[in-house]
Amino acid sequence: MDSGSFDAYDVPADPQGTGQSPDGTGRRVPGVPAPRALATEAVHAGRDDLARQGVHAPPIDLSTTYPSYDSRGEAARIDAFATDGAEPEGPPVYGRLGNPTVARFETALARLEGTESAVAFATGMAALSAVLLVRSAMGLRHVVAVRPLYGCSDHLLTAGLLGSEVTWVDPAGIADALRPDTGLVMVESPANPTLAELDLRAVAHACGSVPLLADNTFATPVLQRPVEQGARLVLHSATKYLGGHGDVMGGVVACDEEFAGRLRQVRFATGGVLHPLAGYLLLRGLSTLPVRVRAASSNAAELAGRLAADPRVTRVHYPRIGGAMVAFEVGGDPHDVIADVRLITPAVSLGSVDTLIQHPASISHRIVDADDRRGAGVSDRLLRLSVGLEDVEDLWADLDRALGTAPGPGRGLREAAVANR
Repeated sequence: MDSGSFDAYDVPADPQGTGQSPDGTGRRVPGVPAPRALATEAVHAGRDDLARQGVHAPPIDLSTTYPSYDSRGEAARIDAFATDGAEPEGPPVYGRLGNPTVARFETALARLEGTESAVAFATGMAALSAVLLVRSAMGLRHVVAVRPLYGCSDHLLTAGLLGSEVTWVDPAGIADALRPDTGLVMVESPANPTLAELDLRAVAHACGSVPLLADNTFATPVLQRPVEQGARLVLHSATKYLGGHGDVMGGVVACDEEFAGRLRQVRFATGGVLHPLAGYLLLRGLSTLPVRVRAASSNAAELAGRLAADPRVTRVHYPRIGGAMVAFEVGGDPHDVIADVRLITPAVSLGSVDTLIQHPASISHRIVDADDRRGAGVSDRLLRLSVGLEDVEDLWADLDRALGTAPGPGRGLREAAVANR
């Protein structure tokens, strides 16, 4: 293997859980430590009260509204929610205000990320939009961001669709880019789609008092917990690894309770709620998250090594933290590879149990200006592979066939690509 073009690192062991203990309703009790391993939390968080209720599987509450003969009491609870966004005490009121099934998923994700709270939304983009709206409502419309980001996140910031203004910087330029009206610093690590990694602790230090939002979709809490490195907000497209089966959409922000209250108020006002059935599927997905991420990461590391040694591939991107994502650049036409896979599915998204491949410059990052895209390392020959749980030999046989027999770009060009890494 050409060590100059590829680095593989062992996936770290599970971190210990530092979440909060739930009470009889499955909600969190602040300040009560729960020294359980991540794998244990993944199975039990949000479900701790089920045995006492006499059930084993979490119930799915599909109600949109809830009866109450105490209208004065409901008025008081709604007034309290309007004040700080805290979850209303007592029975639910209305589906847009909150749902018990969704609350279980929020409890579980917060425990896995080591935060006080989490707030779920219909999609990852709805979650990011809510964060921007919270800060804009405080007069803090300026965002400092590091490319690459997911293409739609990039577009949302660049186009100013929610009234925000963005300054794009290298990590070293974060501190100098901060202004009095800066409300947020946003990064992804590993980044989509190049898998570039950042020193989150150094980035958080550079942010000063400005909240750092770290998109942790690719790593998941199995590989890293950004709050332990100084991030205040952790974003997930729950559609990806948290759900894990390509059959549910959702987004979630893990954060402290004060920020969660503001997010709930925005969610109530804008209506970007997560459907209860989606909440159930995401909670179920969390129970196998550590197992899925480890198994897929093992496959990904093996494929990354084989791709790095293949003369038809000019560059391989695989993060030091590990994970199930691989990006690679081909010497030939990347569209031919997309057209010729048979076992691997050519499709957007990622994090499913099956392997997906896509061409970022054509799809996920097409909306980003071409010069900005290439400047962030998203070349026109880059392919992004979301590795699943199939047998690695079957996956390699499919990739090998799709890469074809055409020679690579030649030894000189390949060496240049390695040297410029």
